[in-house]
Amino acid sequence: MSVAVSANDIARASRWPSVIIVGAGFGGIAAAIELRRAGIDDIRILERAADLGGTWYFNSYPGCACDVPSHLYSFSFAQRRDWSRLCSPQAEIHGYLHDVARAHSVEALVQPNSDVTACEWDEPGCTWTVSTAQGETYEADALVLATGQLHQPSYPRIEGAEEFAGHSFHSARWDHDYDLAGKRVAVVGTGASAIQFIPEIAPLLERLWVFQRTGNWMLPRENRRYPPLVKAAIERVPGLQAFRRRFMFEYCESITLAIRHPRTFGRLAHARSRAFMRSQLKDPELRRKAWPDYTFGCKRVLFSSQYLPTLQRANVELVTDSIARLEESAIVTSAGARLEVDCIVWATGFRSTEFMFPMQITTSTGLDLRGAWVGGAHAHFGITVPGFPNMFVMYGPNTNTSGGSIIAYHEAQASYLRQALEQVRDRGAGAIDVRREVEAAGDRAVQARFAGTAWTRCDSWYRDERGRVIANWPGYMREYFEQTRTLRTSDYRFLGRPHAPSGADSDVAREADGGVAREADVGVAREADGGVAREADGGVARGGARASPQGALADA
Repeated sequence: MSVAVSANDIARASRWPSVIIVGAGFGGIAAAIELRRAGIDDIRILERAADLGGTWYFNSYPGCACDVPSHLYSFSFAQRRDWSRLCSPQAEIHGYLHDVARAHSVEALVQPNSDVTACEWDEPGCTWTVSTAQGETYEADALVLATGQLHQPSYPRIEGAEEFAGHSFHSARWDHDYDLAGKRVAVVGTGASAIQFIPEIAPLLERLWVFQRTGNWMLPRENRRYPPLVKAAIERVPGLQAFRRRFMFEYCESITLAIRHPRTFGRLAHARSRAFMRSQLKDPELRRKAWPDYTFGCKRVLFSSQYLPTLQRANVELVTDSIARLEESAIVTSAGARLEVDCIVWATGFRSTEFMFPMQITTSTGLDLRGAWVGGAHAHFGITVPGFPNMFVMYGPNTNTSGGSIIAYHEAQASYLRQALEQVRDRGAGAIDVRREVEAAGDRAVQARFAGTAWTRCDSWYRDERGRVIANWPGYMREYFEQTRTLRTSDYRFLGRPHAPSGADSDVAREADGGVAREADVGVAREADGGVAREADGGVARGGARASPQGALADA
């Protein structure tokens, strides 16, 4: 029986797939570049900010820089040799992303000031409808959610917050129009952002109180500008950049090794951090207050050689009492101290476990992503979620790294979703959907691998309110690259394309209904329960020289 095919259907088939990417940070740009390389050009990138950049657009506080060296925190296919220092400042990184987007012809695909509020999958039509707060609506065959984990500032709930009449802002929304010189300032939080801007602003202030909930394990980082000879060598000596990139990759993997094995390798990393911190904290009382009380690596390890000395300035005080309430011009601590302040800087991190929410992600079959994740966010390799066809998440659940470059993960994820869409296109299908049993088995394996690691030994932003680790990948970067190198079609079902030519749906339907299900459970269980366990006590060294499929160790 023939099916009437309209001109619109033919036009849509000829350009399939159309893709909407939500977010124009490193993840969204990586996905767009990978798709364009594969000949997929019908791409729209919706960005809520006024410019691309993601976290490197929003975070512009004094001293803002990456804590991963730039020769690793950069795309493997777009290596620069003219970084100003080891860990580049925000402006350089933001400029780099612009340069890469422009060079790969994706900068023009970015549609700024487009705040996506809802995405709905239409099962019969195999399309996503995306709505924005600006009242615009778009349709596409595939949806890439590249909002990341660290984009929604978190504010603590404190009694009297509405009564405070002084100035306040979040470190991720720095108010550059407010003059801090000579002011009395309270910084609430001592995480990765705070340890960068506190040394920058402390000399300007009359008084600075630093409110700390827990101390941090720290390692040194001077991050001075490269001397001219070093800079010249990096730019001109063949192979030097590639060696540095490979060395840093292995160094970052060693941090993960310490976190995965806190009783052995972790003790060595702890000893190094302890010696460094003792050398910087001369005052025994300050040392006692600043000292962390949890296992090395349970929370994010921080890098700075300036933060701890700044706490010893005459105008700086580290406060470990909690904030009881705010008054019109003061902070009142749990110990009863009343501190008159002109400004509060909230360095209280992000709502990392929210991912893309409060965006509504629904399907015409009645599924809601928030409901699907009510027991904790989960996705196959952090990318695909059962019941949400043609939807791909960049920097999704369990893909954060405690010791490495998230950009390398972005490249792996972009390659994986590109393969998925190519499979759909080549099969004449309408959509691809990860099998529920496959994703569930993989999720169980991921969660099981956290047992015995430092990640489970304290509360952190890596975990949700139930204690489930939903931010971090439990292993090494090279493992993730290897497991996402090739998309296993047996992990997925393929949905028929609407209004497909006669007979085109039959092969897809046979496969979607179970033609490949025979190996799905066995294959996943085999890989998930044991395929990655070989590394635990020594497999890291064996694969060290092997380049990742996405070129994470590629020669510059």
